[in-house]
Amino acid sequence: MSYFHTLLFGLYPYLAGSVFLIGSLLRFDHGQYTWKTGSSQMLSSSRMRLASNLFHIGILVIFFGHLVGLLTPHWVYAPFMSAGTKQVIAILIGGIAGVMCLVGGAMLAWRRLTNARVKASSSPMDTVIILLLVVQVTLGLLTIIPALGHLDGGVMLRLAHWAQAIVFFQGGAADYLVGIGWIYKLHIFVGLTIVLVFPFTRLVHVWSAPLGYIARRYQIVRRRA
Repeated sequence: MSYFHTLLFGLYPYLAGSVFLIGSLLRFDHGQYTWKTGSSQMLSSSRMRLASNLFHIGILVIFFGHLVGLLTPHWVYAPFMSAGTKQVIAILIGGIAGVMCLVGGAMLAWRRLTNARVKASSSPMDTVIILLLVVQVTLGLLTIIPALGHLDGGVMLRLAHWAQAIVFFQGGAADYLVGIGWIYKLHIFVGLTIVLVFPFTRLVHVWSAPLGYIARRYQIVRRRA
């Protein structure tokens, strides 16, 4: 195993994670006026609702699917399903969500690049992050092709072991990725890069998801007497 492989898949995840957490905290503390979604819907709402809904539903399903799928130990689901069955489910659900996210993300990226008003109000990082997300979901969909060639779940288990080793600070995490296809490695690298640049983009609004609205009391509005 080369030093470069260890650097990318053993050390880079911790660099990206550290910048993600510390950078988000510092931006929240020192730049709260920049802590926003930067919505451009008022500038141009044409097909915005469709694109935004497809993108956000798709990316949420993908995020939580990866979170549960990669960080759930094999012994938890082994009594109910095999690794191969889990892989088939991941391909089906991830494939549908990935197509939704790709279509919505491509529409949003095209809008940001071609609509003069939206382009003028966008920062360079706004464009970079939407393009990175489109590239990442494209790579994720491309991993389905080699995954269909080995439905025993072996590669899925190795990816899960790598993710769990990183999250739980276990040694030798990069060893699990030795010998797997380059498309998986590229998908992981781009994903880690998105985590790295997260604090410097509009994605920070994810931290401020308005979950409090679910449990808060109804707001009563009365007319003036």
